[in-house]
Amino acid sequence: MKKIIILSALAACLAGCDKPDAPQAFTPEMASFSNEFDFDPLRGPVKNFSQTLMNEKGEVLKRVVGAMSAEGCFDTLEFHDIESNTGATLVLDANYYLDAVSREKRIRLQGKCQLAELPAAAVIYDTDDNGFVVRARGKDVSAEYSYDAEGYPTGKTTRAKESTLAVTTKSGSDKKKKLDYTATSTLNEKPIVKTIQSCDYDGHFNPVSCTLNITDDSATPPASMRFSIKNTIDYY
Repeated sequence: MKKIIILSALAACLAGCDKPDAPQAFTPEMASFSNEFDFDPLRGPVKNFSQTLMNEKGEVLKRVVGAMSAEGCFDTLEFHDIESNTGATLVLDANYYLDAVSREKRIRLQGKCQLAELPAAAVIYDTDDNGFVVRARGKDVSAEYSYDAEGYPTGKTTRAKESTLAVTTKSGSDKKKKLDYTATSTLNEKPIVKTIQSCDYDGHFNPVSCTLNITDDSATPPASMRFSIKNTIDYY
């Protein structure tokens, strides 16, 4: 009986010490690419994904599709802007991402698979000690990028000549719901757009579907628009 009591107490202690699954941090590659190319970052061992933006009528406006290696590099990354009938597909080839059609070198890489340069635009990227892109430098434009302690992108400030465009993103207090955020865009410190997003999440704490409310403060009176985002995500 004494042995049973001891084992029961040990089991209860171990159960009490178990921690609930905590969200994985965002990798430097995922965070930096999403910050630069304007899509929602994802956590965990993502194999491939798609993010589709739709208006209130359910019409598809934009779509991002990506395939990733087990090491967390983007093997392919597609951008489709249905509104303007434009798009591009990037494929990984050694230390570059090439245009899938023209085979032009679009992005030069550093380290394992991080942004280093946009050759055609002569833009150079700088990283911090943790491998996150924190600056971009070009002839007539520069940008600064910020992240929180978990690697989630919290802002981007772009300067070109006399214009400064800043986007600041603030998530709620729930670390499992990073994509529930409020973002404020300013032009030369004047508010122009406010964005509020809320999502449903999967077991990896990645968004499955989101609603996006955008208010254009530069219009008179301010104009509000509502969008939805549908995601598909496969994991290793």
